[in-house]
Amino acid sequence: MKFLDQAKVYVKAGDGGNGCVSFRREKFVEFGGPNGGDGGRGGDVVVECVDGLNTLIDFRYQQHFKAKRGEHGKGSNRTGANGADIVLKVPVGTQILDEDQEEILADLTEVGQRVTIARGGNGGFGNARFKSSITQAPRRANPGLEGDERWIWLRLKLIADAGLVGLPNAGKSTFLATVTAAKPKIADYPFTTLHPNLGVVRLDDREFVLADIPGLIEGAHEGVGIGDRFLGHVERCGVLLHLVSAVEEDVAHAYEVVRGELDAYGAGLEEKPEIVALSQCDTADEEAIAEKRQALAEACGQDVLLVSAATGRGVREALSAIVRELDLRREDEAREAEIAARGEEGWRP
Repeated sequence: MKFLDQAKVYVKAGDGGNGCVSFRREKFVEFGGPNGGDGGRGGDVVVECVDGLNTLIDFRYQQHFKAKRGEHGKGSNRTGANGADIVLKVPVGTQILDEDQEEILADLTEVGQRVTIARGGNGGFGNARFKSSITQAPRRANPGLEGDERWIWLRLKLIADAGLVGLPNAGKSTFLATVTAAKPKIADYPFTTLHPNLGVVRLDDREFVLADIPGLIEGAHEGVGIGDRFLGHVERCGVLLHLVSAVEEDVAHAYEVVRGELDAYGAGLEEKPEIVALSQCDTADEEAIAEKRQALAEACGQDVLLVSAATGRGVREALSAIVRELDLRREDEAREAEIAARGEEGWRP
């Protein structure tokens, strides 16, 4: 299935039904009068977050969605039926943005969440509504109101606990394939991965979702290579695993290039916890690995893990480090939620 993480769609809610002009005319009925019913309400356009989807590919083949209009009112004070809603089903992590892509209308992060994006028009009043002591035979009825219509953008940001970042051919896809059941494309040329891949990691009795983000190169924030459009998928991650290949001549520069792109992108990525690992350690001798590890540690200012997905070296240690960071994050979130629930932001006199 092809991956699509952004789509522009047109939505139109149903118009309301028109009111009816009708009069009661029956033999042997002394009092007739107006009995035109109201029109039905137009259907809404609803966006629903469902399970089992991980792409917006359905919206490539259909971009226009229109709800049903309400039925017109009828005689004998019969109200027209309401128009049926139309439901757009999207994967978890979908954001709904206005046409200018600036205002976020909704952020759907849990299965079952629903949001009405366009409301149907109200039905028009029939002439029975306008009867009064002065106007006993009104011959007017209101037309139904028009439903909302707009263009919206759907933007998918994958829900993952941890994200893999690094230059092309840093071993990210191989690492993902080793620790999960995912089957990303793996080859010995740059930009093998053209869209994010997800996999579930099982470590002892723990599980977490790991995302492989296509490689960044220098100038990605300006559109070089495949740009930085896929970095949005790691905005929700709790920790980043930064892989730097041991094949690189200057590992410090390779690290700084990716860090520069993360900082340029913003959105909080520069503040996320980062675990740095020297990957593909099976491609060089131990002396060269030690030198590059030292250079990388000086560049990132922290201890560097040695990882080789091909031989399994250091893989468990890297996964354990991710789990520790995720546990710290959950503890912080629980603490913040507790403070918010109690309404305490600190001591006040």
